[in-house]
Amino acid sequence: MQTATAPAPAGLLPPAAAWNALDEPAEWEGFSRPVAGREGWWESCLALEGMHCAACALTVEEVLRKLPGVDTVEVNGVTATARLQWRPQATWPSAWMAALHHAGYGALPAGDLLLAGRRVQAQRLMLWRWLVAGFCMMQVMMYAAPAYLASAGEITPDIQALLGWASWVLTLPVLLFSCWPFFSAALRDLRHLRIGMDVPVALGVLIAFGASTAATFDPGSPWGAHASYDSVPMFVFFLLSGRLLEQRLRDRTAGALEALMRRLPDSVERQEADGSFRAVAVRRLVAGDLIRVLPGQAFPADGVVENGESRVDQSLLTGESKPLLRRVGDGVVAGSHNLTGMLLVRIERVGPQTRYAEIVALMEQASVEKPGLVQLVDRIASPFLVAVLLAAAAAAVWWWPFGQAHAMAVAVSVLIVTCPCALSLATPAAMLASAGALARRGVLVRKLQALESCAAIDTVVFDKTGTLTEDRMEVVMAYTPAGVNRDEVCEKAGALARHSLHPVSRAVAARYPAPDWVASEVEEVAGRGLRGKVARLDGSAPQYLYLGSGFFCGAPVPGRDAPVLQAHLSDGGQYLAGFEFDEAMRPDAAQAVAALLKLGIRVQLLSGDTGQAAARLARRAGISWYFAECTPEAKLEHVRNLQREHHRVMMVGDGMNDGPVLAVADGSMAMGQAVPLAQAKADFVMTGDRLLTVAVLLAQARRTRRVIRQNLLWAAVYNATCVPLAIFGYMPTWLAGFGMAASSLLVVANSARLARDGLET
Repeated sequence: MQTATAPAPAGLLPPAAAWNALDEPAEWEGFSRPVAGREGWWESCLALEGMHCAACALTVEEVLRKLPGVDTVEVNGVTATARLQWRPQATWPSAWMAALHHAGYGALPAGDLLLAGRRVQAQRLMLWRWLVAGFCMMQVMMYAAPAYLASAGEITPDIQALLGWASWVLTLPVLLFSCWPFFSAALRDLRHLRIGMDVPVALGVLIAFGASTAATFDPGSPWGAHASYDSVPMFVFFLLSGRLLEQRLRDRTAGALEALMRRLPDSVERQEADGSFRAVAVRRLVAGDLIRVLPGQAFPADGVVENGESRVDQSLLTGESKPLLRRVGDGVVAGSHNLTGMLLVRIERVGPQTRYAEIVALMEQASVEKPGLVQLVDRIASPFLVAVLLAAAAAAVWWWPFGQAHAMAVAVSVLIVTCPCALSLATPAAMLASAGALARRGVLVRKLQALESCAAIDTVVFDKTGTLTEDRMEVVMAYTPAGVNRDEVCEKAGALARHSLHPVSRAVAARYPAPDWVASEVEEVAGRGLRGKVARLDGSAPQYLYLGSGFFCGAPVPGRDAPVLQAHLSDGGQYLAGFEFDEAMRPDAAQAVAALLKLGIRVQLLSGDTGQAAARLARRAGISWYFAECTPEAKLEHVRNLQREHHRVMMVGDGMNDGPVLAVADGSMAMGQAVPLAQAKADFVMTGDRLLTVAVLLAQARRTRRVIRQNLLWAAVYNATCVPLAIFGYMPTWLAGFGMAASSLLVVANSARLARDGLET
């Protein structure tokens, strides 16, 4: 009898089978998206394994670019991610995976559920390597201590040999297990005729261990008196300490993207034809489905609430820290979390059409982009490492006449201390940490290079409509005749206005909620206003009121020279109140302008509206320079004139009709609520509606610049100090390893300060 064999889980498939499974459109479309403006081309993101340095990034780029059908390739060594554009007619994901595997690297689709497990497994393995190196280091140091402390002839040769053999045995686990990442990476680089940062490290470890082994096996050789096993495990321990912390920072950055990509649930309860709810995979949802979302679950798609009331957490998508109340008719977005009550949601957009998918795409793009300074470091990495090998060889030749063992020790110190790990981490670590912090505050970084530019911004130019203002009216002034209770008549107007959807009525109702008043028998006269009875909830006698134009109210209206929209309230004979309206300014607009001025930044307003409208808004926002009746061409010329005057300009617009001026500015931010994120031609996208994030961005850019300069200064001082000491023989191997690890750790720790949530404004 023949039994059927169940298919192996994806994580247990042989590599080739797992790669071939990715060639199915249903699979690769899950981690790919069409390239805008290039029909037939797709863009995919991969998470890489085995990346350790800038040379690794260049190797991966070279491997992928050689594949047919692959066009653009960008690799970021800090986040270990790659982004490539490709044509399905010419290549498939299995070809990428096979090529990378042949080159010595592993890869998974970014966001794959297996990725988190691989990352945790890599962390545990690195921790074990570090622990083994640390344990062996302590034991070997204990055996080496007598050689440093005892006087000449105090230790007999047999005891000295015993201590040497014990140290040799304890060093083997370090060499075979703890050092394996350095040896495998170096072997891979050499196999591809490339010098990576692990090559001098591996060479230094092998030389130090080889010289000590020769001293142990043949005490009468020239190496006999120079066994230094303590240097090897100590050096490896320091290096792994640096790698371990670097890995934690990398995982914090890559993990932020991965956490965002995993905010969607695997399944959700969908209403079937018989009215029951059944769990289905999220990828099977289509527009029009009705789903049930319980408290604690994430929304799998964009939709509208049809039943229920709850508070929703959208902080990771919009930067809004407070949960938002969602009732029937309110919209919800994929990736946000339902907190308090059950909701029935009608699906409107799924998959790549959701706002969540747009945000993920931008974060993926930013995570693999390399600023100009990083690209420069990548280009000089290999030549610099060749120079390191030559310097070590020259130092060995110079010191050889003074003793072979000492010459080898000097060469090892030079190999280790000159490794440019700190230099390669100085810029990308700071920028990625900063980008992650900004994302948590509602600012998506589309171009990491722009963080450098924003640090020098001295002028911020705001567009008016859709940027400083909202698409509604608001009451900017209310006035009453002498002897009239202002609060009472305004609340009466609010109760009456609740019965109309006219923008003026909605503005009055929003400004004056009137919980103690109720209106009845309300009649709306098109183009004129409202009339009806208004009474207190306690049952007092109602009053018949009119709200609308002066002619409609039927009472003498006091003359006011106000070039704004007005409405009036009367009882048909007595004038009770007047209201003036203007465009609603964003709640934190004045606060954002004040924060920018506090940073020493000049703020200007460009508007296509009339001079009076622009002046009123500028006055309300606290802006001194405003320019009205500006066409798109005039806005573009204005920014160019500022740049000719040697100003660094940032443009903040709604992203819809500001494309040219956003592109020409030194830095640009688009209001992400107004336009699809993929179409926002700006360096940064504001996912929420808080203008204060403009000041947060510029303050963070200045902090990022300071940290990068500190990192580069430290890397320069470290190399300028330690390289001569190593060449002249004043730096032992263990100290070189400590210095190299400490320099990288300092850069990483300094950059990690930028990831704090408490951003300066």
